[in-house]
Amino acid sequence: MSIRYLQDFKYSLFKLHQEGSSLKSLAEEYGPSKDPIAIWVKHATTVIIKGQSKMLKDVKQLEKRLAILEE
Repeated sequence: MSIRYLQDFKYSLFKLHQEGSSLKSLAEEYGPSKDPIAIWVKHATTVIIKGQSKMLKDVKQLEKRLAILEE
């Protein structure tokens, strides 16, 4: 059975990583392995589009929706 983590928890690990904590140290201190933490960090990374900051995860979801609508 997999453990489901709250979005706030994932975001707090993302912020700690942005502040300089390594994936290894976060995994050792908070429990999840490095792989899911790396995925959370990737998804929470922001990109700038037309002067607005968007999370990469949201951009990918919008791109998928656009592709479906264009079919």
